[in-house]
Amino acid sequence: MKKSLITILLFCLFIFILVQGFYFSKNPQGQGEFFLVKKGDSVFQIGQNLEQRGFIKNKYLFNLYVLASGKQSKLQAGEYVLSSSMSISKISQKLISGNIAKEIITIPEGWNLRDIAWYFENKGMFQAEELYEMTELEGYLFPDTYEINRGASLEEIIKKMTDNFNKKLTPELIEDIQKQEKTVSEIVIIASLLEKEIQTLEDKKMVAGVLLNRLQIGMPLQIDATITYITKKQTTNISKEDTQIDSPYNTYMYTGLPLGPICNPGMESIKAAIYPQPNSYWYYLSTPEGETIFSKTLEEHNIAKAKHLK
Repeated sequence: MKKSLITILLFCLFIFILVQGFYFSKNPQGQGEFFLVKKGDSVFQIGQNLEQRGFIKNKYLFNLYVLASGKQSKLQAGEYVLSSSMSISKISQKLISGNIAKEIITIPEGWNLRDIAWYFENKGMFQAEELYEMTELEGYLFPDTYEINRGASLEEIIKKMTDNFNKKLTPELIEDIQKQEKTVSEIVIIASLLEKEIQTLEDKKMVAGVLLNRLQIGMPLQIDATITYITKKQTTNISKEDTQIDSPYNTYMYTGLPLGPICNPGMESIKAAIYPQPNSYWYYLSTPEGETIFSKTLEEHNIAKAKHLK
């Protein structure tokens, strides 16, 4: 009889917990807020945090509900959007499902590591310095719009961007690069120069042909964008002193390609670098309106500069 009574009481307690969990919330008018579950947090720590933040009335009820359901080992770390209008059942289901809050980030074509680093810092995600020293990533953080888990680590975001780059650079494109006896690195460097200097796909292909002409005879590329990459100046005007800075990125001082990419190019620039338009031009300039003027001789180039770059 006594054993039966205990069983009945436990059953009633179980039903009470379920009812409370399914139907009752702390505040029916509560608004959504972010709530972080850290890796290693126990069900008891989560319950305490939920109570302290005002999402639930009683942490013990949350603990009992989760333990009674046998799902305590399935609670997932991450940042969630929760509300005090949600029942314990809905809150626990969200934490079990891993329905983590999402965030949208957009990386425009032509941004370099510094641009991306400051973007992350301004959004309150990371300190800019965390990305500054990862120079090997320059050129390979593919410009795109990404949906990420809120609170994702820098490493997770970088992997998402580099995976996207590897996906965009298809086996067919890699094969065409190899047929030209070039490397992916060389193509990305050229694409980064095109991205910073030229606007349209047609002009990018033409300029890629000009750069190829210069590379073949060992003529300096003289890309202004490589100088601003060195100086970090937000201007298209460079001085004679700037062109004399001793840097492996200085394409006025050194022949061949710069040490590495100067930005993260988009697919249009990458394809222009892979498929340059052969031509007999040796010089080009971009007008303030975005038009590209091509010249075959230095004299023609100087006349174009005097006309368009006043």
